[in-house]
Amino acid sequence: MSTEALAMRGPVRGTPEAKRVAVGSGVGAVIETYDFIGYGTAAALYFGTVFYPSDDPLVGTLLSFATLGVGFLARPLGGVIGGHLGDKIGRKPVLVASLIAMGLATFVIGLLPTYAQVGIIAPILLVTVRIIQGVAFGAEWGGAILMSYEHAPWKRKGAYTGIVQAGFPVGLLLANLTFLVSVHLPGDWAWRVPFLASIVLVAVGLIIRAKVPESPVFEDVKTQGIIVKSPIVEVIRTDWRNILRGIGLRVAETAGYAVSVTYMISYINTNGLAEPSQTLTALCIGAGIGVVGTWAWANLTDRIGRRPLYIGVTIFAVLFAVPMFLLVNTGMFILIVLTMILAYSVCQNALAGAQGAWFPELFQAKTRSSGASLAYQISAMVSGFTPFITTLLFVALGWVGPALLFALYAAIGLTAAILTRETWGARERALAAEAEAADDEDRLARVA
Repeated sequence: MSTEALAMRGPVRGTPEAKRVAVGSGVGAVIETYDFIGYGTAAALYFGTVFYPSDDPLVGTLLSFATLGVGFLARPLGGVIGGHLGDKIGRKPVLVASLIAMGLATFVIGLLPTYAQVGIIAPILLVTVRIIQGVAFGAEWGGAILMSYEHAPWKRKGAYTGIVQAGFPVGLLLANLTFLVSVHLPGDWAWRVPFLASIVLVAVGLIIRAKVPESPVFEDVKTQGIIVKSPIVEVIRTDWRNILRGIGLRVAETAGYAVSVTYMISYINTNGLAEPSQTLTALCIGAGIGVVGTWAWANLTDRIGRRPLYIGVTIFAVLFAVPMFLLVNTGMFILIVLTMILAYSVCQNALAGAQGAWFPELFQAKTRSSGASLAYQISAMVSGFTPFITTLLFVALGWVGPALLFALYAAIGLTAAILTRETWGARERALAAEAEAADDEDRLARVA
């Protein structure tokens, strides 16, 4: 039996700590998402008037979304740093360091003075802290997903990485629930409290992550002496095609989210289609369903492969672009909820669920952290400025502009999926079953 297609994926049945590692990585993902994505909600609802000098709500929204984009722009730098260190010194140290940096930066946002208090210093401070958030978030994903992936059983890579990916909708849900409650607080406390409260989650996350063991695959790489001197340079030189494919795959998910969720919140509120509390409620419902949905989609890829799911969902997203805005434009709360469910729980969560296992499988173990992180985070530059671009498109073309942009992103993801090889097809699943059978025979032989 040839297992070349399954090389360096860790123990065939996973490690004894596999579930604990997946849960620990997932908890960290919850906290990082609460911190990073919570900013998007605050930007849509508050920051246009809190941190920027303008009597024009549209200008304030544009400036607020531009600052949102700065954090996304910094994520590839975090991906480079985290990916390099993950391949050089291990996955675990990156997890702990990124969580500390993100937690402190988020807490500081809750303490920042407003434009009314200190003038132009306020947005400068906000941009600075947002950059730190972006670097930390960029470093986080690669370590978290690879720890879970490399500890997991071969036949359950999707399900185990799905636990980590499900941490993102949990973080989104917690962030928006907090804003839903804090919206009733007086003055600036409505946006400060969600950021200040994050320090509690960070403390819990650090306790959990400190107990997570290092990746067995990284230990194998280190034992075999194949640690690469410059992983980033190596993976760009030898595997740039997969990096480009990964960027295309991610654009459909993350930039699509920026249109269908981040921008949509502002669109609904600006056009008076719903009250802020109704918008947040709709998003919370979508995120709540997405928690289970992300894991379920990821689990499905263990049965049918990563590629078929991606192709099917991106086709749906292309077709859903115009109906998405038509549903919201009715102003009916039930249809706004339905839109959030389809846009988030299907168009975003399904793609994120597939990425957890697919991205690590595209790269060799010695450069896996760097390759997966680069592919994952470079696309963030597109998604980070998408709400800004979408707002401009709305000014020029009305809601049709954002709808067409969403369809374009989905089409890019569809093209990338068609061009990317399947890493968990029938051949790989058959080889994994043979490897499990051989492992059973070895165990019986040792007992005898």
